[in-house]
Formats: sequence, structure tokens, C-alpha cells
Amino acid sequence: MSTGPGLESLVDQTISVITNDGRNIVGILKGFDQATNIILDESHERVYSTKEGVQQLVLGLYIIRGDNISVVGELDEELDSALDLSNLRAHPLKPVIH
Repeated sequence: MSTGPGLESLVDQTISVITNDGRNIVGILKGFDQATNIILDESHERVYSTKEGVQQLVLGLYIIRGDNISVVGELDEELDSALDLSNLRAHPLKPVIH
């Protein structure tokens, strides 16, 4: 079985993970295995709302099971730091239905 395609190049980079239940978790990818379970360091969850800015819940060192991952993407840290998350409004993501 092969490991997640392209994840090797993202180790020690900041990534964004969208889980099957609609959560958005951002952190530094520290490792992963053949089942695409991933380990994030310095992670936080971004909670979106249409009524108030984005809340960032600190998670720290965090493991996400591979079968709960929908999307993994590299985060452009320069672009991300330019965003004013306190003024950003968005609908929360809905869970992925298989």
C-alpha cells in the first residue's frame, strides 16, 4: 500500500485539513503513516460563523485518523497571515456524506 501522495513534500510545512465532519484544522505536518493518519503540531481548529469572526481553538499536538480526512492542502502562510479572521464570516462546512 502506498502512502498519501504528495504528503512527503508537506512534512514540516503548515497545512490545512478538512475533516469528514466539516472541521478545518490548521497545523504543521509532523508525520503520517500508510493509512494517512497524520500528526499535526502547533495546531488549531478554525470555527466559522455567519454572525461573528473566525474562532481559533488551540489544539496543540494533534492526531487525525486517515479515514476522517476529506482534504489536505498546503497553506500559503503569507496569504493566510494577511487575512483578518476576526472580520471573516462564512457558513460552517457541512459533514461529508459518503
